[in-house]
Amino acid sequence: MRIHISTNDGVPIYLQVVQQIKYLISAGRLSPGDELPPIRVLAENLLVNPNTIARAYRELESAGLVEKRRTAGTYVSAEGSRLAKRERTRILASRIDHLLAESDQMDVSFDELIKLIHVRREAMNNSRAKEFADD
Repeated sequence: MRIHISTNDGVPIYLQVVQQIKYLISAGRLSPGDELPPIRVLAENLLVNPNTIARAYRELESAGLVEKRRTAGTYVSAEGSRLAKRERTRILASRIDHLLAESDQMDVSFDELIKLIHVRREAMNNSRAKEFADD
């Protein structure tokens, strides 16, 4: 699990950790039952106070995304998978909103935008197929 923090963007570190773990769950990179790193280990890796990570884990637990198991660690909860679908939808909807706004500003019609999306998807699929063929 990779988490990157920035001390320059004004977002509290514990919130950066929460947001990134939510994203990892939403993206399916963390699945129900996956264990999160122990608080001290993650704190050492990120060079932050363990209380910061503990606070982030508490936030995630109160949101139902993770669950603490006594003396066994912190795990992604089954509830996280239901919330993950909602979070994925929220993230994609926000990106679509931005794309639609930009296409309007650039006088690109909705039909042109849809065609471009199809072209880009085909290009990505072809690129992936080539990667697998090269292996």
